[in-house]
Amino acid sequence: MEDKNQNQENLPQDEAPVENNKQEEASKETTVSENQEENSLEFNSRIDLTKLRAAVSQIKTELGKVIIGQKDMIELLIISILADGHSLIEGVPGVAKTVTAKLLAKTLHVDFSRIQFTPDLMPSDILGTAIFNVKTSEFEFKKGPIFSNIILIDEINRAPAKTQAALFEAMAERQITIDGTEYEMAPPFLVFATQNPVEQEGTYRLPEAQLDRFLFKIKVEYPSLEEEVQILESKHHQKTKNVESMIEAVLSATEIAEYQSTIRELIIEDNLIKYIASIVDNTRTNANLYLGASPRASIALMEASKALAAINGRDFVTPDDIKKVAAPILAHRIILTPEREMEGFTAEKVVQQIIEGIEIPR
Repeated sequence: MEDKNQNQENLPQDEAPVENNKQEEASKETTVSENQEENSLEFNSRIDLTKLRAAVSQIKTELGKVIIGQKDMIELLIISILADGHSLIEGVPGVAKTVTAKLLAKTLHVDFSRIQFTPDLMPSDILGTAIFNVKTSEFEFKKGPIFSNIILIDEINRAPAKTQAALFEAMAERQITIDGTEYEMAPPFLVFATQNPVEQEGTYRLPEAQLDRFLFKIKVEYPSLEEEVQILESKHHQKTKNVESMIEAVLSATEIAEYQSTIRELIIEDNLIKYIASIVDNTRTNANLYLGASPRASIALMEASKALAAINGRDFVTPDDIKKVAAPILAHRIILTPEREMEGFTAEKVVQQIIEGIEIPR
C-alpha cells in the first residue's frame, strides 16, 4: 500500500518537468512569432510606397469617371509614367486609345501637347524651326509642340519616315539638336503614340529602331458586352457634360520625378536579373524568330517590373511581375521568321512559349 501511495505521490512530480517543457516551448514559439512580426514590419517599411500607391489609386479613380474597362491599358500607361518610358497604343478606331491617353495627361499637373500625324507633316512642324527676327536681325529658334511633358501623337504611322525619324533623339535622349545646338526636354518627357493596325492605306510602317524606343506596345481590344452596356449608359447620363472637366489633376512634375526615383530603388534579386537576361537572350537564339530583342529590352523589363511591384505595394520584384510585362515589352521588338508568320504565329505567342520554357527562379 505504501508503494502504491508513493507512486501516486510521485506521479505529479514526474509530469511536472513535461509541463514546464511545454510552457518553455510555447514561450519560445511566442518569442519567435513576435520576432517574425517585427522583422516583417521592418521589411515592409524599407521603402515607403504608401503615397505612390494612393496616387496610382486616385489616378485610376479619376479615369474611371469616364473610361469604362481597359484596365490593362490604364495600368500599363501608369507603369510607363513611373518607369519613365514611352508607350505605343495600338487598336482599331473607337476603343478609347486617344481619349484615355489625353485624360491620363489631365490627371498630371504638367504640360500637354497633341500632334496629329499626317503624310505632309515635316520634322520642323514637330521640333520647331529658326525664325528670322527683324528687330535683332538674327535667327531665333521657335520651339515646336515636342517641347512639352506629355506628348500624344495620334496615328503615328501616318507620317513619312523622315518625320518619324525626327523623334528618335527626343525619345531616346530627351533632347533634340537643331543647327548644332542641343535643346533638352523638361522632365517628365513621355510620348504616348496611337496607331490603327487595320488600315494600311496612306500609312508608313514604323522602323524597328523607333519601335525599340517604346517601352510598351499596348494592344487595345474591344470591350466586353457588359462593358459596352455600361459605356452606353454612361454616355446617356453624361448628356452635354464635358468629360474632360470631370478629371482632376493628381500628380505634379516634382512628385512624378520623386516616384520615378523611388522605383529605381526597389529590390531585385540577382537570380531575377539572370531570369530577365535569359528571357531576352532566348529571343536571339529562338528558331521561330528572325530578329531578337536588344539590351534596351532587358532594361525595360527590369524597370517596368519594378514599377508594377511598387503599384502592388511591394518593394521587391517577383517572377510574376516580370512575366506580366514581358509581352507588351518584347512583342514589338522581335520579328518572326517568314515560315512562322505564314503558319499564323504571333509575337505574343512566341514570348509566352519562351517564358514557359525557362525555369522560374525560386
